Amino acid sequence: MTQSPVTQLPPPKTRRRLREAASLTHTQVAKRLGVTRDTVRAWEKGRIPPHGREGEAYAKLLSALAAGRAAEVTDARDGGQPSAGAAGRKTADRRGADSGATAPRAGAAPIAEDAPAPAPASAEEPAASDAVAGGPLPDGTGSAPAGADGGSAPADGRADGTGSGAPAPPPAPTPAQAFDALYACCVPALVRQAYVLTGRRELARESAERAFQRAWERWPEVARDRDPAGWVRAVAHEYALSPWHRFRPRYRFPEPPPADPDDRALMNVLLRLPPRRRRALLLYDGIGLGLPETAAETEASTPATANRLLRAREAVAARLPGLADPGELQRRLAGLAAAERFRAADPPAVRRGSERRARSRTRAAVVFTAALVATTALTLRTAPTQYEPPVPPGVAVRGVPPRVAPGPLSDEELALRAKLREQLQSGPQRLVPEAR
Repeated sequence: MTQSPVTQLPPPKTRRRLREAASLTHTQVAKRLGVTRDTVRAWEKGRIPPHGREGEAYAKLLSALAAGRAAEVTDARDGGQPSAGAAGRKTADRRGADSGATAPRAGAAPIAEDAPAPAPASAEEPAASDAVAGGPLPDGTGSAPAGADGGSAPADGRADGTGSGAPAPPPAPTPAQAFDALYACCVPALVRQAYVLTGRRELARESAERAFQRAWERWPEVARDRDPAGWVRAVAHEYALSPWHRFRPRYRFPEPPPADPDDRALMNVLLRLPPRRRRALLLYDGIGLGLPETAAETEASTPATANRLLRAREAVAARLPGLADPGELQRRLAGLAAAERFRAADPPAVRRGSERRARSRTRAAVVFTAALVATTALTLRTAPTQYEPPVPPGVAVRGVPPRVAPGPLSDEELALRAKLREQLQSGPQRLVPEAR
Protein backbone atom coordinates (compact mmCIF):
# COMPACT_ATOMS: atom_id res chain seq x y z
CA MET A 1 0.00 0.00 0.00
CA THR A 2 1.55 3.27 -1.07
CA GLN A 3 1.40 6.44 0.97
CA SER A 4 0.75 9.91 -0.36
CA PRO A 5 3.77 12.19 -0.34
CA VAL A 6 4.05 14.73 2.44
CA THR A 7 2.37 18.00 1.50
CA GLN A 8 4.74 20.98 1.45
CA LEU A 9 3.23 23.90 3.36
CA PRO A 10 4.55 27.33 4.32
CA PRO A 11 5.23 28.14 7.99
CA PRO A 12 2.20 28.71 10.27
CA LYS A 13 2.70 32.48 10.42
CA THR A 14 2.80 32.64 6.62
CA ARG A 15 -0.46 30.67 6.41
CA ARG A 16 -2.24 33.13 8.66
CA ARG A 17 -0.78 36.10 6.76
CA LEU A 18 -1.94 34.71 3.42
CA ARG A 19 -5.46 34.15 4.75
CA GLU A 20 -5.70 37.66 6.21
CA ALA A 21 -4.34 39.20 3.01
CA ALA A 22 -7.21 37.58 1.09
CA SER A 23 -9.79 38.86 3.64
CA LEU A 24 -10.84 35.31 4.55
CA THR A 25 -12.02 34.21 7.98
CA HIS A 26 -11.40 30.88 9.69
CA THR A 27 -15.01 29.90 9.04
CA GLN A 28 -14.79 30.58 5.30
CA VAL A 29 -11.59 28.57 4.91
CA ALA A 30 -13.07 25.74 7.00
CA LYS A 31 -16.20 25.57 4.82
CA ARG A 32 -14.11 25.47 1.65
CA LEU A 33 -11.94 22.64 2.95
CA GLY A 34 -14.70 20.68 4.71
CA VAL A 35 -13.12 20.93 8.18
CA THR A 36 -13.95 22.78 11.37
CA ARG A 37 -12.88 26.28 12.25
CA ASP A 38 -10.79 25.03 15.19
CA THR A 39 -8.88 22.77 12.81
CA VAL A 40 -7.95 25.72 10.58
CA ARG A 41 -6.89 27.70 13.63
CA ALA A 42 -4.75 24.79 14.85
CA TRP A 43 -3.10 24.56 11.40
CA GLU A 44 -2.23 28.25 11.47
CA LYS A 45 -0.79 27.98 14.98
CA GLY A 46 1.23 24.89 14.09
CA ARG A 47 -0.30 22.66 16.76
CA ILE A 48 -1.26 19.92 14.28
CA PRO A 49 0.01 19.36 10.71
CA PRO A 50 -2.46 19.15 7.81
CA HIS A 51 -2.72 15.69 6.29
CA GLY A 52 -4.78 13.71 3.83
CA ARG A 53 -6.99 15.23 1.18
CA GLU A 54 -7.79 18.16 3.45
CA GLY A 55 -4.08 18.93 3.72
CA GLU A 56 -3.65 18.77 -0.05
CA ALA A 57 -6.62 21.09 -0.58
CA TYR A 58 -5.24 23.44 2.08
CA ALA A 59 -1.82 23.45 0.39
CA LYS A 60 -3.41 24.18 -2.99
CA LEU A 61 -5.40 27.06 -1.48
CA LEU A 62 -2.30 28.56 0.15
CA SER A 63 -0.36 28.24 -3.11
CA ALA A 64 -3.12 30.07 -4.95
CA LEU A 65 -3.20 32.82 -2.33
CA ALA A 66 0.57 33.19 -2.51
CA ALA A 67 0.46 33.38 -6.31
CA GLY A 68 -2.28 36.02 -6.25
CA ARG A 69 -4.90 33.87 -7.99
CA ALA A 70 -7.38 33.45 -5.13
CA ALA A 71 -10.25 34.74 -7.30
CA GLU A 72 -9.71 31.89 -9.78
CA VAL A 73 -9.14 29.06 -7.34
CA THR A 74 -11.78 26.35 -7.03
CA ASP A 75 -12.09 23.83 -4.27
CA ALA A 76 -9.82 20.82 -4.77
CA ARG A 77 -12.45 18.50 -3.36
CA ASP A 78 -15.66 20.02 -4.75
CA GLY A 79 -14.84 21.89 -7.94
CA GLY A 80 -18.07 23.92 -7.89
CA GLN A 81 -17.35 25.99 -4.77
CA PRO A 82 -16.97 29.78 -5.12
CA SER A 83 -13.55 31.38 -5.29
CA ALA A 84 -11.63 32.50 -2.23
CA GLY A 85 -12.11 36.17 -3.09
CA ALA A 86 -15.86 35.69 -3.54
CA ALA A 87 -16.10 33.67 -0.33
CA GLY A 88 -14.52 36.56 1.53
CA ARG A 89 -17.45 38.78 0.46
CA LYS A 90 -20.19 36.41 1.57
CA THR A 91 -21.96 36.59 4.92
CA ALA A 92 -20.71 33.92 7.35
CA ASP A 93 -21.61 33.04 10.87
CA ARG A 94 -18.82 33.68 13.38
CA ARG A 95 -19.20 30.31 15.01
CA GLY A 96 -18.85 28.20 11.82
CA ALA A 97 -20.13 24.80 10.89
CA ASP A 98 -18.87 23.09 14.09
CA SER A 99 -20.88 25.21 16.55
CA GLY A 100 -24.23 23.59 15.88
CA ALA A 101 -26.06 26.93 16.28
CA THR A 102 -29.30 27.36 14.43
CA ALA A 103 -30.19 30.40 12.37
CA PRO A 104 -32.06 33.25 14.09
CA ARG A 105 -35.77 33.48 13.73
CA ALA A 106 -37.24 35.03 10.63
CA GLY A 107 -37.06 38.80 10.50
CA ALA A 108 -34.58 39.05 13.38
CA ALA A 109 -31.20 40.66 12.82
CA PRO A 110 -28.39 38.71 14.54
CA ILE A 111 -26.47 40.27 17.39
CA ALA A 112 -23.11 39.29 15.91
CA GLU A 113 -21.47 41.10 13.05
CA ASP A 114 -22.97 39.68 9.85
CA ALA A 115 -19.86 40.15 7.73
CA PRO A 116 -16.17 40.68 8.40
CA ALA A 117 -15.28 44.33 8.79
CA PRO A 118 -13.46 45.93 5.87
CA ALA A 119 -9.77 46.38 6.32
CA PRO A 120 -9.31 50.03 7.34
CA ALA A 121 -6.41 52.10 6.15
CA SER A 122 -4.40 54.98 7.52
CA ALA A 123 -2.59 57.84 5.89
CA GLU A 124 0.76 56.54 7.15
CA GLU A 125 0.25 53.12 5.53
CA PRO A 126 -1.69 53.41 2.27
CA ALA A 127 -0.68 49.93 1.15
CA ALA A 128 -2.83 48.38 3.86
CA SER A 129 -5.97 49.80 2.27
CA ASP A 130 -5.25 48.68 -1.29
CA ALA A 131 -6.77 45.52 -2.70
CA VAL A 132 -4.53 42.60 -1.77
CA ALA A 133 -3.60 39.90 -4.20
CA GLY A 134 -6.69 37.95 -5.07
CA GLY A 135 -8.89 39.78 -2.55
CA PRO A 136 -12.04 41.75 -3.22
CA LEU A 137 -11.83 45.33 -4.30
CA PRO A 138 -13.10 48.05 -1.96
CA ASP A 139 -16.22 48.52 -4.08
CA GLY A 140 -16.92 44.76 -4.03
CA THR A 141 -16.92 44.35 -7.82
CA GLY A 142 -14.28 41.66 -8.13
CA SER A 143 -10.76 40.69 -7.32
CA ALA A 144 -7.65 42.72 -7.90
CA PRO A 145 -4.92 41.10 -10.03
CA ALA A 146 -1.60 40.62 -8.37
CA GLY A 147 1.72 41.91 -9.59
CA ALA A 148 5.20 40.72 -8.78
CA ASP A 149 5.27 42.59 -5.48
CA GLY A 150 1.83 41.43 -4.34
CA GLY A 151 0.06 44.69 -5.28
CA SER A 152 -2.29 45.44 -8.12
CA ALA A 153 -0.76 45.63 -11.61
CA PRO A 154 -2.17 46.65 -15.02
CA ALA A 155 -3.12 44.06 -17.58
CA ASP A 156 -0.28 44.89 -19.97
CA GLY A 157 2.40 44.98 -17.28
CA ARG A 158 3.08 48.72 -17.43
CA ALA A 159 3.90 50.39 -14.16
CA ASP A 160 1.84 53.50 -14.85
CA GLY A 161 -1.30 51.56 -15.77
CA THR A 162 -1.80 53.48 -19.01
CA GLY A 163 -1.91 50.45 -21.29
CA SER A 164 -4.77 49.85 -23.63
CA GLY A 165 -7.81 48.33 -21.94
CA ALA A 166 -6.28 48.44 -18.45
CA PRO A 167 -8.70 49.87 -15.87
CA ALA A 168 -7.30 52.51 -13.56
CA PRO A 169 -6.68 51.19 -10.04
CA PRO A 170 -9.14 52.50 -7.46
CA PRO A 171 -7.76 55.25 -5.22
CA ALA A 172 -6.76 54.31 -1.71
CA PRO A 173 -9.42 55.28 0.84
CA THR A 174 -8.58 58.07 3.24
CA PRO A 175 -8.54 57.43 7.01
CA ALA A 176 -11.93 59.14 7.33
CA GLN A 177 -13.44 56.91 4.63
CA ALA A 178 -12.02 53.76 6.24
CA PHE A 179 -13.36 54.85 9.63
CA ASP A 180 -16.80 55.58 8.17
CA ALA A 181 -16.88 52.13 6.54
CA LEU A 182 -15.97 50.44 9.83
CA TYR A 183 -18.57 52.49 11.68
CA ALA A 184 -21.35 51.70 9.21
CA CYS A 185 -20.47 47.99 9.32
CA CYS A 186 -20.24 47.53 13.09
CA VAL A 187 -22.35 50.14 14.87
CA PRO A 188 -25.81 48.45 14.47
CA ALA A 189 -24.69 45.16 16.00
CA LEU A 190 -22.55 46.96 18.58
CA VAL A 191 -25.49 49.00 19.89
CA ARG A 192 -27.60 45.84 20.22
CA GLN A 193 -24.83 44.10 22.12
CA ALA A 194 -24.48 47.00 24.55
CA TYR A 195 -28.24 47.00 25.04
CA VAL A 196 -28.19 43.30 25.92
CA LEU A 197 -25.40 43.95 28.44
CA THR A 198 -27.04 46.96 30.12
CA GLY A 199 -30.76 46.94 29.30
CA ARG A 200 -30.57 50.70 28.58
CA ARG A 201 -31.03 52.08 25.09
CA GLU A 202 -29.39 55.46 25.65
CA LEU A 203 -26.39 53.90 27.42
CA ALA A 204 -26.02 51.39 24.58
CA ARG A 205 -25.92 54.18 22.00
CA GLU A 206 -23.49 56.19 24.13
CA SER A 207 -21.21 53.15 24.60
CA ALA A 208 -20.99 52.52 20.86
CA GLU A 209 -20.30 56.17 20.05
CA ARG A 210 -17.72 56.50 22.82
CA ALA A 211 -15.92 53.38 21.59
CA PHE A 212 -15.71 54.75 18.04
CA GLN A 213 -14.56 58.12 19.36
CA ARG A 214 -11.67 56.40 21.10
CA ALA A 215 -11.00 54.43 17.92
CA TRP A 216 -10.75 57.67 15.91
CA GLU A 217 -8.39 59.16 18.50
CA ARG A 218 -6.11 56.13 18.12
CA TRP A 219 -6.90 55.42 14.47
CA PRO A 220 -3.34 54.62 13.32
CA GLU A 221 -3.20 51.86 15.94
CA VAL A 222 -6.73 50.61 15.25
CA ALA A 223 -6.22 50.63 11.47
CA ARG A 224 -3.22 48.31 11.81
CA ASP A 225 -4.97 46.01 14.29
CA ARG A 226 -5.77 42.48 13.13
CA ASP A 227 -9.40 42.85 14.21
CA PRO A 228 -10.56 46.50 14.29
CA ALA A 229 -14.15 45.44 14.96
CA GLY A 230 -13.02 43.39 17.95
CA TRP A 231 -11.01 46.34 19.26
CA VAL A 232 -14.04 48.62 19.15
CA ARG A 233 -16.29 45.92 20.58
CA ALA A 234 -14.05 45.41 23.61
CA VAL A 235 -13.97 49.14 24.34
CA ALA A 236 -17.76 49.45 24.00
CA HIS A 237 -18.43 46.49 26.31
CA GLU A 238 -16.05 47.79 28.97
CA TYR A 239 -17.64 51.23 28.86
CA ALA A 240 -21.17 49.79 29.00
CA LEU A 241 -20.35 47.62 32.04
CA SER A 242 -18.53 50.37 33.94
CA PRO A 243 -19.79 50.51 37.56
CA TRP A 244 -19.58 54.31 37.59
CA HIS A 245 -22.80 54.64 35.57
CA ARG A 246 -24.82 53.85 38.67
CA PHE A 247 -23.92 57.27 40.11
CA ARG A 248 -25.30 59.16 37.11
CA PRO A 249 -28.78 60.58 37.80
CA ARG A 250 -30.10 59.66 34.35
CA TYR A 251 -29.33 55.97 34.87
CA ARG A 252 -30.74 55.49 38.37
CA PHE A 253 -34.17 54.38 37.19
CA PRO A 254 -34.88 51.37 34.92
CA GLU A 255 -36.01 51.81 31.33
CA PRO A 256 -39.09 50.25 29.72
CA PRO A 257 -38.46 46.56 28.91
CA PRO A 258 -38.75 45.07 25.40
CA ALA A 259 -42.24 44.70 23.98
CA ASP A 260 -41.90 40.99 23.16
CA PRO A 261 -42.71 38.87 26.27
CA ASP A 262 -40.06 36.27 25.42
CA ASP A 263 -37.40 38.93 24.93
CA ARG A 264 -38.52 40.63 28.14
CA ALA A 265 -38.16 37.42 30.14
CA LEU A 266 -34.72 36.67 28.67
CA MET A 267 -33.56 40.25 29.25
CA ASN A 268 -34.63 40.10 32.91
CA VAL A 269 -32.67 36.88 33.38
CA LEU A 270 -29.57 38.30 31.71
CA LEU A 271 -29.61 41.47 33.78
CA ARG A 272 -29.66 39.37 36.97
CA LEU A 273 -26.38 37.69 35.99
CA PRO A 274 -23.06 39.14 37.18
CA PRO A 275 -21.54 41.40 34.52
CA ARG A 276 -18.62 39.06 33.79
CA ARG A 277 -20.86 36.04 33.22
CA ARG A 278 -23.26 38.13 31.17
CA ARG A 279 -20.44 39.32 28.90
CA ALA A 280 -18.99 35.82 28.50
CA LEU A 281 -22.42 34.46 27.55
CA LEU A 282 -22.96 37.24 25.01
CA LEU A 283 -19.55 36.80 23.38
CA TYR A 284 -19.71 33.01 23.17
CA ASP A 285 -23.37 32.27 22.49
CA GLY A 286 -24.61 35.62 21.18
CA ILE A 287 -21.74 36.67 18.90
CA GLY A 288 -20.21 33.27 18.26
CA LEU A 289 -16.62 33.74 19.40
CA GLY A 290 -14.58 30.73 20.41
CA LEU A 291 -13.63 30.08 24.01
CA PRO A 292 -9.99 31.29 23.62
CA GLU A 293 -11.15 34.46 21.86
CA THR A 294 -13.76 35.09 24.57
CA ALA A 295 -11.14 34.62 27.28
CA ALA A 296 -8.72 36.97 25.52
CA GLU A 297 -11.34 39.69 25.05
CA THR A 298 -12.49 39.52 28.67
CA GLU A 299 -8.87 39.39 29.89
CA ALA A 300 -9.37 36.14 31.79
CA SER A 301 -7.97 32.65 31.64
CA THR A 302 -9.68 30.00 29.55
CA PRO A 303 -10.77 27.86 32.55
CA ALA A 304 -12.20 30.93 34.30
CA THR A 305 -14.11 31.92 31.15
CA ALA A 306 -15.46 28.40 30.74
CA ASN A 307 -16.62 28.40 34.36
CA ARG A 308 -18.39 31.75 33.88
CA LEU A 309 -20.08 30.47 30.74
CA LEU A 310 -21.31 27.29 32.43
CA ARG A 311 -22.62 29.22 35.45
CA ALA A 312 -24.42 31.68 33.19
CA ARG A 313 -26.04 28.88 31.18
CA GLU A 314 -27.14 27.14 34.37
CA ALA A 315 -28.71 30.35 35.70
CA VAL A 316 -30.57 30.96 32.43
CA ALA A 317 -31.76 27.34 32.24
CA ALA A 318 -32.94 27.46 35.88
CA ARG A 319 -35.21 30.45 35.22
CA LEU A 320 -36.10 29.63 31.59
CA PRO A 321 -36.14 25.82 31.15
CA GLY A 322 -36.85 26.19 27.44
CA LEU A 323 -33.34 27.62 26.93
CA ALA A 324 -31.48 24.68 28.44
CA ASP A 325 -30.45 23.64 24.92
CA PRO A 326 -27.34 25.65 23.86
CA GLY A 327 -28.61 25.83 20.28
CA GLU A 328 -31.91 27.35 21.34
CA LEU A 329 -30.10 29.77 23.66
CA GLN A 330 -27.85 30.88 20.80
CA ARG A 331 -30.86 31.43 18.55
CA ARG A 332 -32.64 33.52 21.17
CA LEU A 333 -29.56 35.59 21.94
CA ALA A 334 -29.00 36.21 18.24
CA GLY A 335 -32.55 37.50 17.84
CA LEU A 336 -32.69 39.43 21.12
CA ALA A 337 -33.27 43.17 20.74
CA ALA A 338 -33.76 42.77 16.98
CA ALA A 339 -37.09 44.62 17.14
CA GLU A 340 -35.57 47.59 18.97
CA ARG A 341 -34.86 50.77 17.02
CA PHE A 342 -31.71 52.52 18.16
CA ARG A 343 -30.55 55.96 17.16
CA ALA A 344 -26.91 56.28 16.19
CA ALA A 345 -25.04 59.41 15.17
CA ASP A 346 -23.51 59.82 11.72
CA PRO A 347 -19.80 58.96 11.31
CA PRO A 348 -18.80 62.63 10.70
CA ALA A 349 -20.54 63.62 13.94
CA VAL A 350 -18.68 60.91 15.82
CA ARG A 351 -15.37 62.05 14.38
CA ARG A 352 -16.10 65.67 15.27
CA GLY A 353 -17.08 64.65 18.79
CA SER A 354 -13.84 62.71 19.15
CA GLU A 355 -11.78 65.66 17.97
CA ARG A 356 -13.70 68.03 20.26
CA ARG A 357 -13.07 65.79 23.27
CA ALA A 358 -9.40 65.56 22.37
CA ARG A 359 -9.15 69.35 22.20
CA SER A 360 -10.93 69.72 25.53
CA ARG A 361 -8.56 67.28 27.21
CA THR A 362 -5.57 69.02 25.67
CA ARG A 363 -6.73 72.41 26.94
CA ALA A 364 -7.38 70.98 30.40
CA ALA A 365 -3.90 69.48 30.45
CA VAL A 366 -2.39 72.82 29.39
CA VAL A 367 -4.31 74.69 32.11
CA PHE A 368 -3.32 72.17 34.75
CA THR A 369 0.32 72.31 33.68
CA ALA A 370 0.30 76.14 33.76
CA ALA A 371 -1.25 76.12 37.26
CA LEU A 372 1.34 73.63 38.44
CA VAL A 373 4.18 75.76 37.02
CA ALA A 374 2.76 78.92 38.65
CA THR A 375 2.40 77.19 42.00
CA THR A 376 5.96 75.89 41.80
CA ALA A 377 7.32 79.34 40.92
CA LEU A 378 5.41 80.96 43.81
CA THR A 379 6.74 78.38 46.21
CA LEU A 380 10.32 78.96 45.09
CA ARG A 381 9.84 82.72 45.36
CA THR A 382 8.47 82.70 48.90
CA ALA A 383 10.55 79.88 50.34
CA PRO A 384 13.52 80.86 52.65
CA THR A 385 16.96 80.85 51.05
CA GLN A 386 18.81 79.47 54.12
CA TYR A 387 18.12 76.96 56.75
CA GLU A 388 16.74 78.26 60.02
CA PRO A 389 16.65 75.66 62.76
CA PRO A 390 13.43 75.68 64.72
CA VAL A 391 13.37 76.89 68.33
CA PRO A 392 13.29 73.86 70.60
CA PRO A 393 10.56 73.74 73.21
CA GLY A 394 11.39 74.73 76.81
CA VAL A 395 12.77 72.07 79.17
CA ALA A 396 12.73 72.30 82.98
CA VAL A 397 16.24 72.63 84.55
CA ARG A 398 16.84 69.97 87.13
CA GLY A 399 19.47 69.69 89.96
CA VAL A 400 19.30 73.34 91.22
CA PRO A 401 18.42 73.63 94.96
CA PRO A 402 15.35 75.68 95.70
CA ARG A 403 15.71 79.16 97.17
CA VAL A 404 15.56 79.32 101.00
CA ALA A 405 12.94 81.63 102.36
CA PRO A 406 13.52 83.55 105.70
CA GLY A 407 12.30 81.78 108.83
CA PRO A 408 12.98 81.25 112.60
CA LEU A 409 16.61 80.75 113.78
CA SER A 410 17.75 77.46 115.05
CA ASP A 411 19.33 76.90 118.48
CA GLU A 412 22.86 77.03 117.06
CA GLU A 413 22.11 80.29 115.32
CA LEU A 414 20.63 81.81 118.50
CA ALA A 415 23.70 80.79 120.55
CA LEU A 416 26.04 82.24 117.93
CA ARG A 417 24.13 85.53 117.91
CA ALA A 418 24.30 85.83 121.72
CA LYS A 419 27.99 85.10 121.72
CA LEU A 420 28.69 87.76 119.20
CA ARG A 421 26.74 90.32 121.14
CA GLU A 422 28.56 89.62 124.42
CA GLN A 423 32.09 89.85 123.14
CA LEU A 424 33.76 93.27 122.74
CA GLN A 425 34.33 94.49 119.30
CA SER A 426 37.92 95.38 118.38
CA GLY A 427 38.36 98.84 117.10
CA PRO A 428 38.64 102.51 118.30
CA GLN A 429 36.93 103.55 121.48
CA ARG A 430 33.41 104.73 121.21
CA LEU A 431 33.33 108.49 121.25
CA VAL A 432 31.08 109.94 123.83
CA PRO A 433 30.20 113.66 123.70
CA GLU A 434 31.26 115.66 126.72
CA ALA A 435 29.13 118.24 128.36
CA ARG A 436 30.62 121.72 128.58
